Amino acid sequence: MRQTILRYDLPASLVVFLVALPLSLGIAVASGAPVLAGLIAAAVGGIIAGALGGSPLQVSGPAAGLTVIVAGLVAEFGWKVTCAITVCAGILQVLFGLSRVARAALAISPVVVHAMLAGIGITIALQQVHVLLGGSSHSSAWANVTELPGQIVSAHGPGLFLGALVIAILVGWRWVPARVRKVPGPLVAIVGVTALSVVASFDVPRIQLDGSLLDAFALPSLPEGNWGAFVTGVLTVALIASVESLLSAVSVDRMHTGPRTDFDRELIGQGAANIASGAVGGLPVTGVIVRSSTNVTAGAKTRASAILHGVWILVFAVPFAGLAQLIPSAALAGLLIVIGIQLVKAAHIETARRTGDLAVYVVTVLCVVFMNLLEGVLIGLALAVALTVWRVVRAKIAAEEVSDNHWRVDIEGSCTFLSLPRLTSVLATVPGGTHVTVDLTVDFIDHAAHEAIEEWRRQHEASGGTVHIHDLGAVEMGSAVDGPPERGFTPFDKRSGVVPWSSWQQKQAPSVLDGLATYHRRTAPVLRPHLKELADEQQPKTLFLTCADSRVVPNVITSSGPGDLFTVRNVGNIVAAGQKDASVEAAIAFAVDQLGVSSIVVCGHSSCGAMKALLHGAPDDAHLKSWLAHGNPTLEAFGDGGHPVARSAAVAGFGREDQLSMVNIAVQVQTLAQHPLVAGRPGVEVIGLFYDIASAGVLRVTPTYVETLVGAA
Repeated sequence: MRQTILRYDLPASLVVFLVALPLSLGIAVASGAPVLAGLIAAAVGGIIAGALGGSPLQVSGPAAGLTVIVAGLVAEFGWKVTCAITVCAGILQVLFGLSRVARAALAISPVVVHAMLAGIGITIALQQVHVLLGGSSHSSAWANVTELPGQIVSAHGPGLFLGALVIAILVGWRWVPARVRKVPGPLVAIVGVTALSVVASFDVPRIQLDGSLLDAFALPSLPEGNWGAFVTGVLTVALIASVESLLSAVSVDRMHTGPRTDFDRELIGQGAANIASGAVGGLPVTGVIVRSSTNVTAGAKTRASAILHGVWILVFAVPFAGLAQLIPSAALAGLLIVIGIQLVKAAHIETARRTGDLAVYVVTVLCVVFMNLLEGVLIGLALAVALTVWRVVRAKIAAEEVSDNHWRVDIEGSCTFLSLPRLTSVLATVPGGTHVTVDLTVDFIDHAAHEAIEEWRRQHEASGGTVHIHDLGAVEMGSAVDGPPERGFTPFDKRSGVVPWSSWQQKQAPSVLDGLATYHRRTAPVLRPHLKELADEQQPKTLFLTCADSRVVPNVITSSGPGDLFTVRNVGNIVAAGQKDASVEAAIAFAVDQLGVSSIVVCGHSSCGAMKALLHGAPDDAHLKSWLAHGNPTLEAFGDGGHPVARSAAVAGFGREDQLSMVNIAVQVQTLAQHPLVAGRPGVEVIGLFYDIASAGVLRVTPTYVETLVGAA
């Protein structure tokens, strides 16, 4: 452990310290708090949250995400009451962690969180542009926007130059050589521009400190009134700090392969840090993705890096805090403008556009900027929930004429009373007296939708037309009147042929033609792009020899599709030795020599009619008797159940017929392995499988034993 800390965590902590130092000062200035409150929060967050938190590599400290909130609280209550709010928010976070509700915070839509951060970033940038230009910012975003032109006209030249230089350094730092880039850009920008302002004797406003770090320690105090706003402030700080910390921890987990985050412990650690920070006059603390990603990139392995970074800030702040008074206000404004703009990420906007959540993103950003953060987030969440409900309950409904006097109506998704306007308008477009097929592929249907469809059907049939409803989805139309509607799910699509016709066709005698019609309507369009690639040649990887039994569906068992299996079926999945079956011989030759398959599978199954006939005597049919004679080697190998595979199957609880079926698989595997077309072929594996129909489980059969595959029932 000591070697890990010295080799990895110590160097990483120094890098994070250099990044956190200017950021902490800038966030304190933007929050309207005492400048050294940023360093206090950084030290407390690093040491306490680093030691107690549940995310080993996350680094905590003052965050830009709380800047707008803290600035509002300081303006309304003053600094000491804001410290009390921080303490109370920390207590609330600890209670959140102890009650194990941390993961509930992750239920907030990411687009709302991204928009919240973007809104905060825009607000910070608008405020600091005024400082960069030599003026002062306003609490209202609208005022900052409307008064910006006048501020530009009266801009203070030296301060504007210094701030613009900081922005240029930070923007261009990504293109400097990798060795130079190891030094944090914010540190270079602030130190370099500060040194330039001192050497050139620029007359610009600089950071003002009220005494030393020890003087900055402030005990919190409670407000004399306005308790409603106080409680709102506590809830806002606690919730935003918790969500930001947890989402940051999730992001950090994606950056490394070490221990994962304990979210409840992380909230307890963040809460403890906020209690301590507020108690001694520091800003609120959260997990910060900028410092945390720097920590991971710098090679940190344990929580010692975060703790040490807090120690370095404390060591620096005690003797050298006064150096902060040399920093031009415009320089920190330039840093904060870049931080604010970086919170508006193009990737988040593109994701919102691609996923259809752009409206949620834009509305949340505008509300955060021009109203306030809490209202903006609540409005964004409400809009996200409404949009999700709309997507869930919205049904896709369309009608088209498929042939003369024959129409098809497609209803997909969730069909509810919310779908009635669309449903009734589409059904009204179907001419009276026509033959109509309604393909109902829904996972939910309520009584209102059922009544609308039934009423339309009665009217349409009264006009001389016909209506056939095909229940193709997980929920059937009649379920809407059988009881309270329930959402239904099925792992297989009834349109694909996996589920038997009888489960979804309403006819007494299901027809293959009905299945083909459904295939052409539903399945063919889905398969067509894949089949175009296979139009000229097949490239299967496996020769699959199985029984002709209708219950065995090779592509379902192997989770494969068109082009994957070269399939041969016969009664009893028998390989007739000595070229007694030309079709099997031809299939083996073509698969091995022409297609170059890498495996050959023999798949038998339970309750096999061929095995029953072998065991109890073949029926009086010359054709069956002739074919089943090829199974005599299996019968001889089985003997009286003494074959190793039969004994293994008996131990597993299978009856004699299934034991014989497994022995048959073992015999066919041996026959194939010794076949002249297969023996000695490198890279061709012969595999035996047994399909237990009752459990839908698949077992592997070797020449000597039966093996239960992973996941088999």
